[in-house]
Amino acid sequence: MDKESVLDAFAALGQPTRLDVFRLLIKAGETGMPAGDIGEALNVRQNTMSANLAILARSGLIRSTREGRSIRYFANMEGLRGLLAFLMEDCCGGSPELCQPVINELACECG
Repeated sequence: MDKESVLDAFAALGQPTRLDVFRLLIKAGETGMPAGDIGEALNVRQNTMSANLAILARSGLIRSTREGRSIRYFANMEGLRGLLAFLMEDCCGGSPELCQPVINELACECG
């Protein structure tokens, strides 16, 4: 991920509703959520939610798939991985063992 993409991702997450959407989709995991369910869960109107989902999609943090007349959204784990890799690229001044606690905290123990 390059600097411009990282800035886009942070701009997208810098708004409360979009941050809530992203966290909700992270929690939803591989099943994702239909757009309407996201709006209902966060009590956000459809047109407002559509705009927020579009911004998150352009930032590369979420992806979608059409299911008939509905659109299902997912957290884009590759986008998140790219963002985190950019942030930790030069971690700990050449002492990677200092970064291990952060890496351990980020590691998902799902399943």
